[in-house]
Amino acid sequence: MQTVQDGDIFTVSTSEALQSNCWVGQKMTTPVKLRIIMGENNSEKLTLPSGIPESVEDLKLEIKRQCAVAEDFRLQYMDVDFDEFINLTSTAALQHLGTVKVITNAQEATGEGSTPQVLRSLSVESTSLSSTDTEILSTPDSSPSPTSMLRSQAWPASFPIPQFSYEVELQLVKANQEYHKNGTLLNPSPKLKSAILESLASVIIKYKAYPTSAEFDDVAEALIKTHACLKEQGSVTGFYGWKISLKYKMANYRSSLRNITSELSINSMKRRGGHTSPNQVKKPRKAEVNFLPDYPVGENQETLENERLELLSEVKKRDNNQIIKVKMDKTFAYRRKEVVVDMPSIAEFQSRWPALFAESEISAEFTRITTIPLMSKFMSELDHHSAKLSRVCLKKGGVAGRKIAEIMASINENDTIATRRACNLKSLAVYLNEDPEKLIKEYLDVNFDNAQSELDMTALGIYVIKHEGADASDPPEDVGIIVEGVVMLKHIGDLACAVALLFGLIYNLNLSYPPDLKYSFEFLQKVLMGIDTHRLSNKVQVLKNKLHE
Repeated sequence: MQTVQDGDIFTVSTSEALQSNCWVGQKMTTPVKLRIIMGENNSEKLTLPSGIPESVEDLKLEIKRQCAVAEDFRLQYMDVDFDEFINLTSTAALQHLGTVKVITNAQEATGEGSTPQVLRSLSVESTSLSSTDTEILSTPDSSPSPTSMLRSQAWPASFPIPQFSYEVELQLVKANQEYHKNGTLLNPSPKLKSAILESLASVIIKYKAYPTSAEFDDVAEALIKTHACLKEQGSVTGFYGWKISLKYKMANYRSSLRNITSELSINSMKRRGGHTSPNQVKKPRKAEVNFLPDYPVGENQETLENERLELLSEVKKRDNNQIIKVKMDKTFAYRRKEVVVDMPSIAEFQSRWPALFAESEISAEFTRITTIPLMSKFMSELDHHSAKLSRVCLKKGGVAGRKIAEIMASINENDTIATRRACNLKSLAVYLNEDPEKLIKEYLDVNFDNAQSELDMTALGIYVIKHEGADASDPPEDVGIIVEGVVMLKHIGDLACAVALLFGLIYNLNLSYPPDLKYSFEFLQKVLMGIDTHRLSNKVQVLKNKLHE
């Protein structure tokens, strides 16, 4: 059980990123440490590898996601001029070794100036934050967001064990006292065990409906750490039996919810005369947090279709980004149903949702699905691993090593951030015994028209058009993304941004990774973006280990 009292301090370190051509205005700073006061006698260290976020909401989202803090809150910072806490309205006010204080809604209601003594992650049903890398959303006291039914955070690093019912807690308190006194383990009755499992399942579903085996391990291990009396005698881990019981309980719990939630009801539809789902099993394949959410409260297919039609008009207007963001946020669940259940062609889907294929909305949609900012996370992590990744790749021998050396030679001709990022991404694929040319198609402008037929047959790829006779320092004429032969974006700026946006589109359109580049995309997902880091292939695990040596 987690407790948060006045005076707790979080140390947040951040890294500095350099300006990128595709992410104008994004700056990365040298590592920064902040004191984040959560309460008394309880502090944690929080790492922000992408540096201090551009917005206060992004900073709050990171605190929520990494520290399993679920209540809505606002922030104050220690002002050096007045030597007291002042409301934080911009992260520009934050300085190295500054102090930030968290104030929850519960405190506001009671008039207190600090967090309540008990802050449980059980309350993850509170309003979620869905933001792009720079978007500032509504404050906690504003009207509910259309996405308030969405999950607000990914699977936590430390699973929060909920407070059980009074009867269960009473039994566990007494059993824990007996365990610490005499070492006596509790043999829970069927009723007690069922109550514990039911409560755990109700918290698990708030993070994901289909946990992996490793995630069941997380829950079971957290349970016996919180309540030591529940350890299993004779078990190597002390929780194997709890893990198996949780799996069965979670399956039964999903069955009880199948007529309530879209995420589960889609897998209960049976084929006439058969025993399989008409769409097979539709569940997250790449650790999507909000894979198939329910419609917002008060909305249905008809009302959301009207919103979509209004969006078609709004995208034709100038300086209309804020209205588009609001409507895209509101229609997110409707859009996911189309993508996951109806599975339209890319061309058809693009014509129905043209707003989704702007760079800002690709990033926003990715954040709605994963709760993670796309561009800032991708670029900062790529830059963070840049030097070590280059050294590791250059040590590769044989034909692959010679090809990597040729790729890296571009840095000697034009040593810029964009060039380093592009070379590292290409070398990554070669290091993993994959061909980057399967993804990245490079053409001269004079030959591009002749290559159009090849692009029309491209299932998933990035094209780069270079000017004939251009110097190494000259930017490409165009960089674009193609999916199913359809140009999704053009004039992106540089290759690294194109790869990041393509990664976002794969999530947004529920696509599979290209089979010829599955290890490269696994690295981008699990190492670079930190999504579903439990299970890595041997190739990616070896590379990850070398990067952390």
